[in-house]
Amino acid sequence: MNEYLTVLALTALPAAANFAGGLLAEVVPQSDRVLRLALHAAAGIVIGVVGIELMEQVLGVGRPWIPILALVAGGAVAVALDAAVGYVRGRFGGADAAADAGAWMIYLGVSVDLFSDGVLIGAGSTLSLGLGLLLALGQVPADVPEGFATIATFRREGVPRRRRLLLSASLALPILLGATLSYWAVRGLPDLYKVSLLALTAGILLTIAVEEMVTQAHQTPDSRWDSLALVGGFALFALVAVYFG
Repeated sequence: MNEYLTVLALTALPAAANFAGGLLAEVVPQSDRVLRLALHAAAGIVIGVVGIELMEQVLGVGRPWIPILALVAGGAVAVALDAAVGYVRGRFGGADAAADAGAWMIYLGVSVDLFSDGVLIGAGSTLSLGLGLLLALGQVPADVPEGFATIATFRREGVPRRRRLLLSASLALPILLGATLSYWAVRGLPDLYKVSLLALTAGILLTIAVEEMVTQAHQTPDSRWDSLALVGGFALFALVAVYFG
C-alpha cells in the first residue's frame, strides 16, 4: 500500500503541471494568437507521445497487428465520441452549444493523454519506483501547454471562471485513474494486452490532436509561428523522451 501511495504522489507531478497551465490561461490576457500557439504545441506533444513513446511499444510486441488494429479502433472511438459530444451539447445545451463541442473534445483528448500518462507511470513503477519517477518528471513539461490550451479554449467559449477552475482541477482524475488501473490490474496481464490498451489510447489521441486541436486552432487567422509551435511541441517531447526516458 505504501508503494501505491508513492505512485499516486508521482502522478501528482504531471497533474500539478497541467493545473498550472490552466491557471496560466486565467492570468494571461486572452489572445487568439496565444491560444493558437498553445493548441499547436499541445498537438505536437500529443503526436510525440503517440509517435515516439506509444508506437515504440506497439511495434516492439509480438503479433503487432493486434495493437495496430486497436490503434484504428481508437480512431473510431474518437470519431464516435466527437459525434456524441456534438449531439449532446446541441440537443441539451441550446442553439449555440454545438459551437463549443471542440472545446470539450480538447478536454477529452487531454483527459485521455493524462490517463495514458497515469498508465505509463503506474506500469513503470511496478518495475522500479525510480523508473516511475523518471516517467512522471518526463510528462511535466508536456502537460503545461495542454492545460493552458484546454482552459484557454473554454475561456474563449465564455465558460464561467469558477467552472473553468473546476474543469482544470478535474483533469487530475484521469491520471490518478490510469495509474491505479495499471498498478493494480494491468500489470498482471500479458504484454500484448497492455500494449493493445496503449494502442487504443494512441488512436484516440492522434485523432483528437489532428482533427480537434489543430482544427480548433485554425478557426482564427493563421500565423507563420503556428507550424513551428507544432514542431516545437513534438521536439519538446522528443527531448523529454531522450533525457528522461
